[in-house]
Amino acid sequence: MTIERLTRVPLREVWPHEAYDFTTWLQANIEVLDEALGLTLENPEREQAAGAFSIDLVAEDASGAKIIIENQLGRSDHDHLGKLLTYLTAMNARAAIWIVAEPRPEHVATIAWLNDSSSADFYLVKVEAVRIGDSAPAPLLTRIVGPSEETATVSQSNREFARRYDVRQRFWSELVGRPDARHHGHITPGIYSWIGTSTGVRGIGLNLSVRRHDCQAEIYIDRGRGADEENLAIFDQLFAHREQIETAFGGELRWQRLENSRACRIAAPCPGGWQSPEEDWDHIHQELLATCDRLHNAIAPHLQRLTIRG
Repeated sequence: MTIERLTRVPLREVWPHEAYDFTTWLQANIEVLDEALGLTLENPEREQAAGAFSIDLVAEDASGAKIIIENQLGRSDHDHLGKLLTYLTAMNARAAIWIVAEPRPEHVATIAWLNDSSSADFYLVKVEAVRIGDSAPAPLLTRIVGPSEETATVSQSNREFARRYDVRQRFWSELVGRPDARHHGHITPGIYSWIGTSTGVRGIGLNLSVRRHDCQAEIYIDRGRGADEENLAIFDQLFAHREQIETAFGGELRWQRLENSRACRIAAPCPGGWQSPEEDWDHIHQELLATCDRLHNAIAPHLQRLTIRG
């Protein structure tokens, strides 16, 4: 039995012109792309307008959603990546397929990141022309990057985090804008779970933190990396006056020495968090700020009497 060798053929010998030859061939043979990607593409149309640009191919999947296809018989470049994203947005497409002769590593990484970070599906496909012996040339399409169940899960998780950041920023924006935000009114609201200001003693902060369903005011003791012993010493000095501090505060506090952590914390919890109905935020902010004031007033006299370095 004779076994022939597979040889590669320069793409321009098979498709001399990208638009007139390759794109026209792909439109007539869209099933080759289906086989490479496991899709069912229908009704491919050439040169669909996207603003001032013209898309190589626009097809539909089995559900009727739009799929854009950008062809590049050369090395992948930023220009075509930009077009791919522009076309996807302009056509409100569900997926984008980028067919290239030479996928650069940075574009492979970018397409993988887009699958992790967006609701659309992105495919990067390498196109080659091959022949066996003296046969006519044949296309070889290889999927380099594409979506998967794992990337869909990651994408959903990323969207949830983005939503969380947006809601938390609005939560803090409304809080710092209140007239009763005496300690934190000067702070630029961020996206994270806490905001803080100094108590006037280095390494001891007056923080506010929020989770989904609860929040708290905190005295946060962190003198910096490598200062674990200092943090514990400050905590222990304050803890020695626990009864006086809690009496001044008007209730019990959570004393968290956190020996295996970088910092120590004295916390005063409050009900309600960033996932609470927004119509409840006004009351949550009022209670959290009032708790913060009480905590600060109870702790402040003892901070002035601490025996610490610097």
